[in-house]
Amino acid sequence: MGLFGIIGRKKSLLDSGVLDGAVDRHSHILYGVDDGIKTLEDSLAVLEYEHKSGVSEVWCTPHIMEDVPNLTSVLQERFEELKSHYDGPLRLCLAAEYMIDTVFEKRLAAHDLLTMEHDIVLVEASTFAAPYDFKGTLARMMSEGYRPMLAHPERYRYLTEKEYQEFKEMGVGFQLNLGSVVGYYGEASAKKAESLLKRGWYNAFGSDCHRLGSIKEQYERAALSPDLRASLIEINAKGKLVAG
Repeated sequence: MGLFGIIGRKKSLLDSGVLDGAVDRHSHILYGVDDGIKTLEDSLAVLEYEHKSGVSEVWCTPHIMEDVPNLTSVLQERFEELKSHYDGPLRLCLAAEYMIDTVFEKRLAAHDLLTMEHDIVLVEASTFAAPYDFKGTLARMMSEGYRPMLAHPERYRYLTEKEYQEFKEMGVGFQLNLGSVVGYYGEASAKKAESLLKRGWYNAFGSDCHRLGSIKEQYERAALSPDLRASLIEINAKGKLVAG
């Protein structure tokens, strides 16, 4: 193999250095509360894999939506159970992934939201159709003192470059799903992820792990190009969480 082939060879996330000391900002590792991990044993197995992969901090961000209206108190109790059984070196944190729907509107009005630091709230929308008053909802969050971070924006097929830019100008954070950059969600999401990365618009990344098998496939797939690797390492090094 020539020098060009060696330099341009694609690597896996696991072998690229991207995960060394990384913070996984989006996961469904908290067991038995949504469509993610179902048992304590499986949660512990995923956490062990995350640690062996180089990750240093994991945020449990279970779904909260009309179909899965998890109560804040229930999630906090389950999280304490998980921490009581985990004796590894990872730093574990609790937030949530809120679907923008009627449940979210009620929680927002009641200030009943599980946040990351700096009052950051991870929110999502349907990947097929925009929610009613998408931009207005994000603006209301900010007027209530929260900082919205949009989960996996590269997966929203309907968003245009202009709309992404408008969100960034508002101060909305973007969280990349790592699987997108290795083609786990298909070509369209991969292309959008690459475009947003090159613009420097991502503030954080996460695994969006629902199963041990899925996170292994994402981390071990040899599909990460060298230029995207550099962008991901930069995100991790800066640790930036809100647009600026």
